[in-house]
Amino acid sequence: MTAVPRRRFTVRAGLAAAVEDGPYEGVPGHLRRPLRAWLEAQLGRGEIRYHPDQAMALRVCLRLRMEVSPSETAADRLLRVEDDELLDVVDELLAHRADKARSHDLEASSAVIALNLMLSEGGSAYRVGDDLDCLETRIMPAADKAVKQTISDTAGLSATGSAAAHLTSAWKAAYGRHPDPVRAYSEAIKAVESAAHATIEPNNTKATLGTMLRVMRNSPSRFTTVLPTPVGQDPIAHVIAMMRALWEGQTSRHGTRDGTVAETLEAARAGVHLAATLVQWFASAAVARTP
Repeated sequence: MTAVPRRRFTVRAGLAAAVEDGPYEGVPGHLRRPLRAWLEAQLGRGEIRYHPDQAMALRVCLRLRMEVSPSETAADRLLRVEDDELLDVVDELLAHRADKARSHDLEASSAVIALNLMLSEGGSAYRVGDDLDCLETRIMPAADKAVKQTISDTAGLSATGSAAAHLTSAWKAAYGRHPDPVRAYSEAIKAVESAAHATIEPNNTKATLGTMLRVMRNSPSRFTTVLPTPVGQDPIAHVIAMMRALWEGQTSRHGTRDGTVAETLEAARAGVHLAATLVQWFASAAVARTP
């Protein structure tokens, strides 16, 4: 997918003014019929008729709390969905077909490819996730690539513990079909704690981002970064500032008499990207202990 959509000919020729061309939230009119056709094919209906998987259709109905009347099958019920419910059903079908798609089952893989292309060409705000098991919000390709590269780079490193798993969970909670900002922010913090533990507090089994910050503030000379620092300035100050911003930005960590304030989706997404940068820095030894 290109970063900048191709402009319509009439706009390029000066015959018409540019119009809003996505990304579209929900199911815009021009995507409604193609998405329904894709759903029909997965359920054994429409022009391409496979034997419908009624067990799978029933599981989807149960997970989405859809009541099936005595006069219809579960697949029939799923085919009656409209608008946002249509996206919910597509998302659940991806989850149920993910294992086949990942194993390069020809039918399943072709269906996922066709769905992703449809969403991209139709300007949808959603795409098929890299694990092929869900819909997620489409973001700028460069930002997407940076976070996914960090996850890949840290997945096999023992020094970063479960940072890759936490960052993956944070990403899905921030950009999945049904975002969970509180979980996304919490998982982002856990990712940094996992990545930084061996560098900052290797002997503290109960270390948190808060205790790590205290160690770095009290003994900044014990740490360094690869970024050049002007003479007389603290080389670790910007790392502390980033970690502190992530730590103090979590509004739902503690309950208060005034009520717990959940993180906003915007704050959670910003926190995930900030966490990804910190995880990459610790994993690559861009932040390290002084010799």
